[in-house]
Amino acid sequence: MKNSQHTVELDDFDRKILAIMGRDGRITFTELALQVGLSKTPCQQRVKRLVDSGLIVGFRAIVDPAKVGLDHVAFTEVKLSDTREDALMQFNMAVRQIPEVEECHMIASSFDYLLKVRTPDIRRYRIVLGEKISSLPHVASTSTFVAMETICESAR
Repeated sequence: MKNSQHTVELDDFDRKILAIMGRDGRITFTELALQVGLSKTPCQQRVKRLVDSGLIVGFRAIVDPAKVGLDHVAFTEVKLSDTREDALMQFNMAVRQIPEVEECHMIASSFDYLLKVRTPDIRRYRIVLGEKISSLPHVASTSTFVAMETICESAR
């Protein structure tokens, strides 16, 4: 596994810890140690090392978007008018400020970025697109694809 600064050496215990915690981040150290085949203290030390090394970057609650009224998902292709490094940095910094943008990926295609945008409904998405996304630095055009149903997501 790599982080942006260096490669972290992993053994089979580390890989098991990552797999188990990836499925259940609330697992107790006692249960984790039992499943991995280590005693509790070495297991805790390994998790701490994985966190300190930057391999584990955080823990979070995964909220059901439908239950909080955010079940409308649109994917927005964004084409920029300028793709020099400074323009890309300006876009990258600005897009992070839009809370409705759940994901943003630079794409090697006929467009430059693909955004995953989550809103309560299509009306709110239209406002986000018109007032926020379209006014991001260097945006030349956008194209939207609306998800009809989510079959699987990495956060579930």
